[in-house]
Amino acid sequence: METISPSPLIHSWPLFERNQRFELGCHFDWDQGTAIDFSLSKDRLAEHGLGVWDCDLRDDSLSWSAGVYDLFGLPRGASVDRPTAKALYREPSRAAMERLRAYALKHRRGFTLDVEISPANGGLRWIRLAAAPLCVDRMPIRLRGFKRDVTHEYV
Repeated sequence: METISPSPLIHSWPLFERNQRFELGCHFDWDQGTAIDFSLSKDRLAEHGLGVWDCDLRDDSLSWSAGVYDLFGLPRGASVDRPTAKALYREPSRAAMERLRAYALKHRRGFTLDVEISPANGGLRWIRLAAAPLCVDRMPIRLRGFKRDVTHEYV
């Protein structure tokens, strides 16, 4: 079976494209300085294999919608820290994600990347990760985005 490599660094994009990249069929205020209220559309998104997430860069704490928990095979509402979440990414996807994340934060850019994960409940899955930093005074304070199941594109 052929090994598929994750998308390269060239999949970063300027923040002014965020609305084009985050068209999810529902509205989230991506520019608010606090965590996103996921209660509005989380079940509708999860039904379509899609989840919304937020990372507070001060402490790397995560907030996930139901769809992200489902994608990672974890119980909805469980406490998940970033090291635990990162451990579910397979290499070289984890390395590519970390490289793009660092680039996005340093240069205040968004990125899109397909990554392979090993969900906690077993199996393998490909997800499309789209993320963009929220900046205050040109300093990133949050990283937020969505994850969507794209396994069907790789099998």
